[in-house]
Amino acid sequence: MTRSADDTITITPEILLKAYAAGIFPMAEDADDPSLFWVEPRERGIIPLDAFHVPKRLTRTIRSDEFEVRVDRDFDAVIAGCAAPAADREKTWINRRIRDLYGQLYDAGFCHTVEVYRDNRLVGGLYGVRLNGAFFGESMFHTERDASKVALVHLVARLKRGGFTLLDTQFVTSHLAQFGAIEIPRRAYKQMLRTALEHDGDWYAWPKGRTVSGEEALAAL
Repeated sequence: MTRSADDTITITPEILLKAYAAGIFPMAEDADDPSLFWVEPRERGIIPLDAFHVPKRLTRTIRSDEFEVRVDRDFDAVIAGCAAPAADREKTWINRRIRDLYGQLYDAGFCHTVEVYRDNRLVGGLYGVRLNGAFFGESMFHTERDASKVALVHLVARLKRGGFTLLDTQFVTSHLAQFGAIEIPRRAYKQMLRTALEHDGDWYAWPKGRTVSGEEALAAL
């Protein structure tokens, strides 16, 4: 289900947070389209945090620490990576308004990144919105094999350590399904959302500047 966003009304970060709390989120048709529309799927994608699954081969990669994972260091680079063309997508829904709005949420402490580096070079990551005990995943990217998967594993580990109860993926893709992503009806989703909004999750249960090892992330799961 989609709803047109009224361009006569300025969408502010405050309005955006209220939209998330109500179960809707914005998208654009493509990067060149300046307009936005609201989306409220009938079937919502989530990853149940207690049923998160890490494939065995990926477990070995994470435990090896061949990547370094950091959070909230370079939002602009992460969203640029998410908006860049890739083998599995020719165009992006991340337009200038999306970049500006989520950049403001990042500055205000409501938008976060998980960043994956090799030799101090960003090779993957994701970003999303935190609201109390809910985290709304927005987009992810990788330029090296497994980099976005490593970001997702570290995200879930951080959410579990911080006491979050909802990881909203909006939709379910084959990429997410291998980790346990499922679709639930809108009514069930809204009940989970209400519950998650009733308490705070601690994004910095691991401090911002601290590098979390793969072993620590797996232990948190």
